[in-house]
Amino acid sequence: MRPVIPYVTAALLFGLGVYGVLRRRNAVLVLMAVELMLNAVNLILVTADTTAKAALPHGGQVFALFVIVLAAAEIGVGLAIVLQLYRLRASVAVDEVPLTEAPALVPAERLAAGAGVPSGGHADRPEGDR
Repeated sequence: MRPVIPYVTAALLFGLGVYGVLRRRNAVLVLMAVELMLNAVNLILVTADTTAKAALPHGGQVFALFVIVLAAAEIGVGLAIVLQLYRLRASVAVDEVPLTEAPALVPAERLAAGAGVPSGGHADRPEGDR
């Protein structure tokens, strides 16, 4: 087997992933680009395992399985963050995420803070006790 072809393919995949991370504004597409980079690393690990005889047999394939597990966990956490961002901002554009301002109060915290309570009413008493 000629290892040049998988290495060049992995380099192209990794380059496409880096381009996607640097140029995309949509958070879901950024996650897809990260997955593309992780798949390029898996291709390199498996190719290196089949071409180079190491002291640890099938070490590249074992590391590739660890990278697959890491990628699955990253997608789970990343999509949860993207969904929460969409719920708060109604957009998943990475450029519009404010990193310095404090997050806005969610409705449950607003009720606890006293906002949204009708005039003359109390938030801690039910409607029938007023």
